[in-house]
Amino acid sequence: MDIPPLAGKVAVLSLGALPLSYALNHVSAISYPLGVVWMSALILGLLFLAIYSLSRSDIYYDPLFAVFAVFSFTSVVDLLIALGEDGYMGSFMAFYTKEGEPYLRTAHGVFICYWDGTVHYLLYLAMAGAIRKRKRYRNLALYWLGSFVMSILVFLPGNILGKYNSEIRPSFFLTIPYLLVPCWAGLRVFNQTQAPSCCTPNMVEEEQRKGLLRRPVDLALIIYLIFAAFFTLFRGLVVLDCPMDACFVYIYQYEPYLRDPVAYPKVQMLVNMFYVLPFYGLAIYALIFPGCSWLPDWTLVFAGAIGQAQFSHMGASMHLRTPFTYRVPEDAWASFFVCNLLYALGPHLLAYRCLWSPAFFLRPLPGPPAHHEKQH
Repeated sequence: MDIPPLAGKVAVLSLGALPLSYALNHVSAISYPLGVVWMSALILGLLFLAIYSLSRSDIYYDPLFAVFAVFSFTSVVDLLIALGEDGYMGSFMAFYTKEGEPYLRTAHGVFICYWDGTVHYLLYLAMAGAIRKRKRYRNLALYWLGSFVMSILVFLPGNILGKYNSEIRPSFFLTIPYLLVPCWAGLRVFNQTQAPSCCTPNMVEEEQRKGLLRRPVDLALIIYLIFAAFFTLFRGLVVLDCPMDACFVYIYQYEPYLRDPVAYPKVQMLVNMFYVLPFYGLAIYALIFPGCSWLPDWTLVFAGAIGQAQFSHMGASMHLRTPFTYRVPEDAWASFFVCNLLYALGPHLLAYRCLWSPAFFLRPLPGPPAHHEKQH
């Protein structure tokens, strides 16, 4: 997979968030919730107009260019929030976390800001650069789509269900476009044509004739997926207060963060159980039976989703913003880190396997026409 060049104009425009946030932090007129809403909406509107005037042809070619450009700006803002909350730099966005979205000060909020300000930011620049150069970016977009949707599925319900539900401000309604954009972007991305495969019909036929024992990589991935599925189900039962002794021991001795009243870890485990667990079952099926052409795309989506989820979950489990009683005990750090890291790496390895050798998952091509004997 070729990595497209980064979009220079978009990067320069996004870095304008640094002086702008510093200036707004010293404007007392927006030091109340409604002022933050209007100012945020005004800035996003002006930003879109600036992008439209500078890159009109790119937007006409692919409207997602405007989405990636605007979101790259918000990614820089999120990175400033995370660095400010952790004390690595001045609080450029203190006015926003105080009057706009105070739940961004939680450990989970800080780590989704880190992820958005680094991984998502690089993806936005790469995808915008691909559009400018008229290159393909479908695989990057699928990874971003899974990561973005997972962040929303956990963060928004967690804000409503957790202990910060009483601090929801008008700025919360600015997230409504974040619910609509992934739907529209996902339809556009899935409708893009896939890159042409280098697999010949003979290669596809030969690969799909191989049994599972002749594909050791796939066999290892199936074994991994079985264990990951049990781990997903187990943690889902834990947050549902399953009375089994194993659940009680796990939540108190290994992952007490699952009891944190902020609700993000509970929502995360339930999302995993209801969405990730069925995908693991389907992936096992697709690794056994050939011709499941949908698997390569969806492995990228779920790799992005689980990567974002595990980064936020692991970071928040040990962050100082998490109360001490809910942090991972020191004697459980090794087991916690290994289990959760493997849980994050597995889907990425599965996605790499599907991209590296897709012949097994391609639909069987029609064979050559049969040669009939000449009748005399």
